Amino acid sequence: MTYQADCTLPDELLSQIAERGLDVLPELIRTVINAAMQLERQNHLGVGPYERSPERRDYANGYKPKTVATRVGKITFDVPQTRGGDFYPQSLEKGLRSERALKLALAEMYVQGVSTRKVAAITEQMCGFQVSSAQVSQATALLDQQLEAWRRRPLGRTHYLWLDAHYEKVRQDGQVRDAAVLKAVGLNAEGRRQVLGVSVSLGEHEVHWRTFLQELVSRGLTGVELVISDAHAGLKQARRAVFGGVPWQRCQFHLQQNAQAYVPRKGLQAEVGADIRAIFNAAGRHEAEALLARLVEKYAQRAARLAQWMEQNIPEGLTVFDFPPTHQRRLRTANGLERLNREVRRRSRVAVLFPNEASCLRLVTAIVMEISEEWETGRTYMRLDSN
Repeated sequence: MTYQADCTLPDELLSQIAERGLDVLPELIRTVINAAMQLERQNHLGVGPYERSPERRDYANGYKPKTVATRVGKITFDVPQTRGGDFYPQSLEKGLRSERALKLALAEMYVQGVSTRKVAAITEQMCGFQVSSAQVSQATALLDQQLEAWRRRPLGRTHYLWLDAHYEKVRQDGQVRDAAVLKAVGLNAEGRRQVLGVSVSLGEHEVHWRTFLQELVSRGLTGVELVISDAHAGLKQARRAVFGGVPWQRCQFHLQQNAQAYVPRKGLQAEVGADIRAIFNAAGRHEAEALLARLVEKYAQRAARLAQWMEQNIPEGLTVFDFPPTHQRRLRTANGLERLNREVRRRSRVAVLFPNEASCLRLVTAIVMEISEEWETGRTYMRLDSN
């Protein structure tokens, strides 16, 4: 059974994706075009793989590589061949003539990517022929296989580990729920950052974090010298269970934000913020601890809850002083993950609501894969020989 193109993309959605781009993922573009060309050859032959039929018009004859320069870099496609030699896939040429249309198709597959019927309609618009639901499912499965392979790739020595999470709206059983999107970023032996993993789940927060961290270890993550994160209860419990012997640096940015909840009046907020920043900007741990002691005494009378909170929590943000001074600026917060969060949110705003966890994970993985590849081939983030 084949599906007709029964829907069109809203102009507003098209313009948003076009402006904000999907200038990403050459490997996934290659996979989609290769799958489209294979389907086109199958239609040309008149039979499916290994089928016998009097309607057969030709025979498959392998593939021929073709490298094309695009705005996302050079991509080598596997162009299907036939014995008769009179077949050439139009989907490749159409895609190259209109990169914008291809990007929009890919964006729709990722952003909306639930209904195989809708993907079939888009693929028909892109490739110029009808595609069955089963064929579409097969093509999208190839994409998911690549994303899954990246999420399960082996890891190695990671000196510093940053952890963070944000939430996306996901529909489940007719209800809109918040799904936690977990991310782990590490600093490798060359001093470059890389995204180690990503996970999406509607499940219990602590269980989700613990499973996520255990998977990182099972993939070969070793050598972690410091974990940098916020102090969410679920993450804190999971970190202790999996990395209990590794020092922890509580994100100083979030610490300053958390402190404001204990300030008794608005007029005192700026003063408290400046005092806490002075602790974090101290020349060393000894000076920071001395400043903290004075501040606890300073606020003991006029802001007793704040003083108690500072005495219990601020020390968790001072672990960074035990590491090389040239590393400390990068290790003070988990703000380095904000670009990941911004990119995911920028594109998820187009989707508004993910129809399931799988579609959310697909988009998030694609985005962080791209950013991680940029980091791994870009400038050194931190010189590990510094002291």
